[in-house]
Order: sequence, then C-alpha cells, then structure tokens
Amino acid sequence: MRRRTFLSATGGFLLAAAPLLRALATAEERVMNRTVEEMQRNWRAFLPEGAEVPGPGDRLELSEAQWKERLDSMAYKVLRKEGTERAGTSPLNDEHRAGVFVCAGCGLPLFTSEMKFESGTGWPSFFSYIPGTLEMKQDRKLFMVRTEYHCIRCGGHQGHVFDDGPPPTGKRYCNNGVALSFLPR
Repeated sequence: MRRRTFLSATGGFLLAAAPLLRALATAEERVMNRTVEEMQRNWRAFLPEGAEVPGPGDRLELSEAQWKERLDSMAYKVLRKEGTERAGTSPLNDEHRAGVFVCAGCGLPLFTSEMKFESGTGWPSFFSYIPGTLEMKQDRKLFMVRTEYHCIRCGGHQGHVFDDGPPPTGKRYCNNGVALSFLPR
C-alpha cells in the first residue's frame, strides 16, 4: 500500500512539473542555437595568427590537368570526381586541437574545431559549418537520395549531410578527411 501511495504522489509531481521541464528544455535549446550562431559568426577567432584565407566569392576554376597537378590522386578522386575515402583512414578523425578545417582544394575555411564531434562513422563529422561556404545538391547514387555538399569556392566534393547528428542542429556533415586540411590555432 505504501508503494502505491508513493507512486501516486510521485506521478502527480511529475505531471505537475512537466510544463516546467519543457520550458527548461526550450530555454536550453535557445542557448544552444545562439551558441551555434556565435560559432558561425566568430569562426575567424579559430584561424592561426596572421592567416590569410580566400573568401567564398573568389571562385577558383582550374582545368582538370591543373587539378591533377595540384592534388594527390585520392584528393583528386574525392574533390573532383565525388569519390569517397575509406572509413577510418583520415588522421583528421583524431584532430582535437583548436583551429579551422579548410577545403584541401582551395583553402576556403569550412568548419571550426568547435563544430566537430565524434560520430563513430570513421569520417570527420561536424554539426554545423561556416555560413556561405557550402553548396548542396541531391545525390541519387547508390539507389537512394542523399544531400551532397561541395565547397562553394572551388566546387570540390566534401561529403554528405545527414539528419542524425547531435543537438543543437541534429545534422551530421560527414566529410572526407582527404578533402580537408587543418589549420591549428
């Protein structure tokens, strides 16, 4: 009988507290979203001192021969031919220093170290990106529809975005490590 009384009282408390718990969760979401917006705005703080990086508007267009000369064979396959590197092969999976991840094709900053998370997929993953740096397109290969993203400056293929990332965005930008270079702060 005492157990039933305890459960009834506890259940009543939880029902009464539910609106408060929802309000707290919503407030936490707003703080997290503001943090993402701040990360997106303040990405330059993660650049090394004196680093000069290209802007998104400075389009880089090279011939296939120039790209082959500029990139190693795997980077060329991924960036120019929309290939994928084997999972778990990128040293950027274990990169945890403060800094900026830039496109390996043209040097445009795409992600900060604050945006990176451990997805367990074998590829560097990010929950957000620096605004204005990526362009999206549908990928219908492998008998499914996915969203593929490319560097807006050089058109280099970076990876795919999925809806299974962590809060606050719920996104996972699953990037080929060979398509990125890292500039430590």
